[in-house]
This record gives sequence, C-alpha cells and structure tokens, in this order.
Amino acid sequence: MRSEKPSTLYRLVRTLFFGLINKEFLIFLFFLCLSGAFWLLMTLNETYEREIMIPVHLDGVPNKVVVTSNPDDTLRVTIRDRGYFLWAYLYGDHIKTVNIPYNIYNKGNGKGIAQSGDLQKLIYQMLFNSSRIVGMKPDHFSFTYNYGERKMISVALDGKVIPGKSYYLAKVKFEPEQVYVYASREKLDSIRQIFTEKILIHNLSDTVVETVNLKKIPGVKFVPSKVKVSFYPDILTEESVEVPVTAINMPPGKVLRTFPPRVKVVFTTGASSFRAMRAENFKVVADYFDLAGEPSDKCKLRLEAAPQGVRNARPQPEQVDYLIEEQ
Repeated sequence: MRSEKPSTLYRLVRTLFFGLINKEFLIFLFFLCLSGAFWLLMTLNETYEREIMIPVHLDGVPNKVVVTSNPDDTLRVTIRDRGYFLWAYLYGDHIKTVNIPYNIYNKGNGKGIAQSGDLQKLIYQMLFNSSRIVGMKPDHFSFTYNYGERKMISVALDGKVIPGKSYYLAKVKFEPEQVYVYASREKLDSIRQIFTEKILIHNLSDTVVETVNLKKIPGVKFVPSKVKVSFYPDILTEESVEVPVTAINMPPGKVLRTFPPRVKVVFTTGASSFRAMRAENFKVVADYFDLAGEPSDKCKLRLEAAPQGVRNARPQPEQVDYLIEEQ
C-alpha cells in the first residue's frame, strides 16, 4: 500500500504539469498565428510592383500561312497594385494567354506587329481595376510569315568536342542531316547552312548522343527545330602499310628506279578505320623535277595521297637510292 501512494502522486503531478504546458503552448500558438495573420493582411494591403510573365499567342492564322517567327512568346509585364491582387496574378489563374488576332495586326508584305498600346489594352482586360502597368518587355509583339516558301538546308555543328587521351573524333552524325527552312525569299537565298546551338564536350571516350536545338535566326522557321547529334570516338593506333614508289614528271625516254621499290607508310588512325584501309589508297611519289633541280645521291619521297581519317602519315624511309635509266 505504501508503494502505490508515491506512484499515484507522481502521475497526478505529471498530468497537471504537462496539461499546464500544453494549455500555455496552445495559447501561445493561437496568438502567434493571429499576429502572423494580421501581419500578412497588413503586408498584402501595401502597394507593390512585381514583374508578371504573360504568354502571348498569335491567333487566327490561316492554313495557307506559315509563321516564320515564334508565334508563341512571353511578355514580362511590371504591374503595380496591392499585394492581394499581385498574389492572385503570381499564384492564381487570373491572368491567361494574350491572344493577338492575326487579321488585325497583319501589316502585309510578310510582317505584322502589335504595338505597346495595343498589347496593354489586351492585358488590361485581364487585370483588376486597381492594377496599373508600369513597364513591359518587349514593348511590342512582331511576327513574320510567308506562304510556304521553303528549301532543304544541311545542318552543321557549332561547338567544340575534345576527345580523351588516345582518342579522336571519328564521326559526327546528324539526324536529320537536312531540315526544312521557311523564310522570305531573300533570306532563303542567303542561308547556306543551319548551325546547332553551341555544344561543348570534354574528354570524349564513348559514343555520345544529344538532342540539340538549332540556332535561331530572326524571321526564320526550322522544321524540325532540333536534331539528334551523335559523336563517335575511336582509339588512335599507329599502323603501317607497304606502298610502291611511283615516279612522276619523268621526261620521255627515261625511267626512274628506286631501291627499295616499295616503302612503308607509317600513320596514326582509328582502330576501326584501319580495317577498311588498303595499300592502294596511299600514293608515295618520287618527283623527277626535285632530282633535276637539286641533284643528290638520294631521292626524296613524298606522300601525295592518303585515305580520310589518316593522321601524321609519312613514308619510311623518306629518302632512297635511285637510278635513272634510258629506255
């Protein structure tokens, strides 16, 4: 019986203590929330300026017309109003897309423009009466178009690809290799290649495939607007082939003989490329004009032709003994 009294007293004290703390904490929390609500109401009642992003869409474009500029853009509009309304603009769905009627703002000759005043009238239709526009970027919306004039133009890489140690860039592949370009006749005639946006790859040692946007040109539309670019590295290896020496520029009745008649061509290439190479793809020559101009005991050899993908190619030896015979 004696052991139960301290236990009961302990429970009673603990209940009163924690109950008092919980009650005080709830009261503190209530007043904290209440003061926070008052602060928020006072803050939102102040006047502020905020930049709002408003989408713009060119509406009612006829089927036969191809818009060559970006028909969907975004305006950065600075609005002054109370915090309540700015909150609604920023986090609600009060502001929707501004639709620019094609027929109203088409100026002809492949161009159209909606000036700042016209855009503000359209935007004010979506704003609360107390809101004021104090700035807008850009201050107009312009578009260009044609009636389907186009041509196919090749895609080229803009950027830098640095292979890893003992590698080289064997191949770059575009999918597609050509794109349709829509623009005015003058621009179509002046465009020779379409470049990708800048690409920078370091230490390339394995195949890399990236989808890249094409670099924008004002008043020009690409179809498609992006391409898939594949980069294929290969391991560098030093190889050699034996090639006959060919005499060139020999006068009639004379024959040039070299000793040896065949020499090695040493070069660096990719391991996969070497399998497709043949000795007949190389050409080592001995030029009679060199011998006639600078007589010597040795004949200098020159590599005149080599297949694509070969680097640092040179004949070994670079000089050989020779004999000129009369036929």
